[in-house]
Amino acid sequence: MEIEDHTPIVVFDNQCYLCMKFVKIVKFFARGKITIIGHYSEFGKKIRDEILDESALDMFWFIDKKRAYGGRAALLPLLKSFFSKKTKKFTSIDIDDSCEQDCKTAKAVFVRSASLLTNSKKINF
Repeated sequence: MEIEDHTPIVVFDNQCYLCMKFVKIVKFFARGKITIIGHYSEFGKKIRDEILDESALDMFWFIDKKRAYGGRAALLPLLKSFFSKKTKKFTSIDIDDSCEQDCKTAKAVFVRSASLLTNSKKINF
């Protein structure tokens, strides 16, 4: 499975309750135009190894054909992709509702929400 064949891609923490809620909203608005991958899936690990760096697990990522946008930097490209004319339909790969951490507490929700605004990164290919 080639990464380029699946762009645009959203990579998210599939072991986080809040992240799962976020990606369900993304999936609704994307209407099949975006491939959605969990950080901890096999394909997510491949993306982390080949494209992303050591900060990969700190934030969600939006990946297109030219670059990877992480955290706050990913919001605008993600929103733009909702309105693209692209009609190719993708299926979501490896979305798992399991929350293996203490991620439903108020503190965890606050920390995850704050990390979206504080973390930001772009990686050019």
